[in-house]
Amino acid sequence: ATGYFEQGQNTVALDEVKQVLQLEPNAVDAWILRGLIYLRLEQNALAEESFRRAQAIAPQNGAVARNYAWVLCTQKRYAESDAQFKRAVAANYELARTYMSWGVCQREAGQKIAAEENLRKSLELDPFNPISGYHLANLLFDAGQHEQARFYARRVNNGEFSNAASLWLGIRIERALNNGLAMGQLANQLRSRDPDSPEAAALDKGAF
Repeated sequence: ATGYFEQGQNTVALDEVKQVLQLEPNAVDAWILRGLIYLRLEQNALAEESFRRAQAIAPQNGAVARNYAWVLCTQKRYAESDAQFKRAVAANYELARTYMSWGVCQREAGQKIAAEENLRKSLELDPFNPISGYHLANLLFDAGQHEQARFYARRVNNGEFSNAASLWLGIRIERALNNGLAMGQLANQLRSRDPDSPEAAALDKGAF
């Protein structure tokens, strides 16, 4: 089931998981995978049911808590999501990724101070995490802390996971710092790599 899920064959993966749960109704990993499949299929109610069942079987399981937290976050149920993220942290579960997911969720919720704190915790554990770096750079840019924002944005854009969004953020940061050379270099990268992206269109319009 996991193999099919990783290959994007969600329907087959779900059929396999259902067979597992018929044989072993208390298989926590199967309930987690069922939840992840339904989350990918955007069937949030069934995803939530899966994680709720898994948590009833294994209340201290950090993987259950973090994934359940993310389902709740996608539904904008931020207080419930926070409670689940706290359970994942208490379980010491993949802390760099847990703090990353929590910080991204808090940013979506408009909880900027808490989001910054958790994204920094993520980067302390995994300094080159591109998702944490991008979101922290965004928060700092919005707060007018352009030098700090540039530090994290450059770390993302100099790595293998840079994309149109991170390049566009870097362009806006360099513009705010009056660094025309770096701005032009990033703009060239954006136009050559993602010419049809919304970010490239915004660049061409000067919609900074």
